[in-house]
Amino acid sequence: MRITFLGTGTSQGVPVIACNCEVCTSADLRDNRLRTSILIEGEGRVIVIDSGPDFRSQMLRAGVQHLDAIVFTHEHKDHIAGLDDIRAFNYKQKGPIDVYADLRVQAALKREFSYIFEEFKYPGIPQLNLHTIGLDPFNIGKINFMPIEVLHYMLPVLGFRIKDFTYITDAKTVSDKEKGKIKGSKILVINALQKQSHISHFTLDEAIAFAEEMGAEKTYLTHISHRLGKHGDISKLLPSYVELAYDGLKLTV
Repeated sequence: MRITFLGTGTSQGVPVIACNCEVCTSADLRDNRLRTSILIEGEGRVIVIDSGPDFRSQMLRAGVQHLDAIVFTHEHKDHIAGLDDIRAFNYKQKGPIDVYADLRVQAALKREFSYIFEEFKYPGIPQLNLHTIGLDPFNIGKINFMPIEVLHYMLPVLGFRIKDFTYITDAKTVSDKEKGKIKGSKILVINALQKQSHISHFTLDEAIAFAEEMGAEKTYLTHISHRLGKHGDISKLLPSYVELAYDGLKLTV
């Protein structure tokens, strides 16, 4: 199974509009970060976790020719705003895309994209099949997803474990019960927004401490803001088992 990081930035992306800091003006392409999302390819399936505002650009950049499903972590705009662009896949594949979301996220999709769900189907609107998920494991084809609930301040967000790979974004606190689902993963992806304290995201130090506690062979940091620092500088500060993810990074799991 192959994982591609489609985006590793926080809600504003990097560079941030009108910002002239050293990160936003960096010549290092690893400092250019679209909104957070990953692509999963394996077992005859092509799946995206989250379709943020950069979904179209991400699909074009990654050369994605077919899409089976989108799985949503939560309803914030930087994770759902690109849903309309599944239309291209509807047209090419001549059918709907499977969308997996909990009931709260489904309510947000119906509010933000009301035209998709109206009784009168305007020609050319996105076509999707909604599948309700919760905390029970579910399958997409032969790929098994184990949901992991974390808290993004007060908002529950779903991460997912797939075999020995665990993907979590927008986490600030994780219960002991949910930590038990993560332990034993060989590869962990976790958010690390910035160095300074934040109400709803792991800081760099918190993410490193979490990585150490979970004990994965390798942890990759994502959902990164320009406040964290330049990729090259921060990489020098990390323990050997932690790396900064970057857009376009590919893993085999």
